Amino acid sequence: MTATQIMLLIAAYFVVLILISYFTGKEDSNEAFFKANKSAPWYLVAFGMIGASLSGVTFISVPGMIEGQQFAYMQGVLGFFVGYLFILFVLLPIYYKLNVTSIYQYLEQRFGVISYKTGAFFFLLSRVTGASFRLFLVALAMQYIVFEDIGVPFWATVVISILLIWIYTNRGGIKTIVWTDTLQTLAMLTSVSVAIFLITDKLDWTYIEFLNSPEFSAKGKIFFFDDPNATTYFWKYFIGGIFIAIAMTGLDQDMMQKNLTCKTPTEAKKNMFTMATLLIFVNFFFLSLGALLFIYADKFGLQVPVVDGRIRTDLLFPEIAMNQNLGTALSVTFIIGLIAAAYSSADSALTSLTTSFSVDFLNIEKLPKEAQKPLRKKVHVGVSILLIIVVIIFNSLEGNVVSNLFKFATFTYGPLLGLFAFGIITNYQIKDKYVWLVGLASILITFAITTLPESAIGNYKFHWEILPINGLITFLGLILIRRK
Repeated sequence: MTATQIMLLIAAYFVVLILISYFTGKEDSNEAFFKANKSAPWYLVAFGMIGASLSGVTFISVPGMIEGQQFAYMQGVLGFFVGYLFILFVLLPIYYKLNVTSIYQYLEQRFGVISYKTGAFFFLLSRVTGASFRLFLVALAMQYIVFEDIGVPFWATVVISILLIWIYTNRGGIKTIVWTDTLQTLAMLTSVSVAIFLITDKLDWTYIEFLNSPEFSAKGKIFFFDDPNATTYFWKYFIGGIFIAIAMTGLDQDMMQKNLTCKTPTEAKKNMFTMATLLIFVNFFFLSLGALLFIYADKFGLQVPVVDGRIRTDLLFPEIAMNQNLGTALSVTFIIGLIAAAYSSADSALTSLTTSFSVDFLNIEKLPKEAQKPLRKKVHVGVSILLIIVVIIFNSLEGNVVSNLFKFATFTYGPLLGLFAFGIITNYQIKDKYVWLVGLASILITFAITTLPESAIGNYKFHWEILPINGLITFLGLILIRRK
């Protein structure tokens, strides 16, 4: 595809999103922006949340993980499922009972104002980091495919991407996102399905024949029990996955804001269980694509792309989709899937960050009605600018993006995990004014643990288990400041 064709395709996709925004954003109220008036169909929320959970990280980076760790990621996915069950049976009933706009309002009712602000702050830090990583990945791919050739600098690609997202979320907020995420999930899954079909056909396989091939066996190992020191060790991935799901979904305003748009707690539970089940199959599908990409590259002597002297396994999918003459259908669906991956994570992040900052820090719900909407719109612009800045900064980071994303998450979500666990498990009250110190100390201690020299920990490699360790440190710190 030429650069002009790609630009026209992006424009056409954007027009569709604008149309969805027009019909869903007619009611430009805070109730619609923050909660979709609690009228969203649960099955649409479930399907859309698949796309939000996958985002550009799964679409681009998870297939790129195959080279280093085969299907070990599936161990974490199984842990996700257990974590989602905890959300379904424990967290959702709490949020619906309290009828919160921001889930961190629970912390205010349980502990006090400082705990509330601390929890909201760690969400903002976590979500800005996570959304920026996801958007960076897709912007990098778009830069590699089209914008570099026409002389557009990376920072301009980022600005254009976030500007488009701001335009179609400005009015409808979460009400619009419930519908756009549904479209974008469909686009991503269609893109991967087309890619798998065309690549297996090129290799003279059906999908079942591919799964039974020696080549797949060499790249498709799921369970790793042999080396506890390795990052791929089963119990690291599985237990870490449980807490990743609880923290990055159940304690995350972005993901829970979608759940809270359902009409009743029962419908929200149906949504969560459906999403949790489907994600197991969808992630296996994405990893299958990753195995196919590397098998294809090996067979036809294709090199993994190198950008600025760094090997980018994240870019193998776009390289094969756009430059290997596998057909226009793959190029078109890849571009649409890539755009969908960018928007499905960034649009909901933009909305949830706007919601959290407006509700948790500016107390927008306590202001006069006439002042609420103008303030929300200003916050929406400010958050957009913040995301632009952070994405550009992340362009200097090295390594596989999905690894970096979860590395950051294990630090920033840990205090949230400890706070909510302490509130749910114990009946203690705490000295609220010291909570922020406990959260900060937990992050610093956890970071120090991960940087211990080999002489202290041998060949042990920390992975997702850092998150529950971080949460446990916060939990113990809260015990120290409990009221007698």
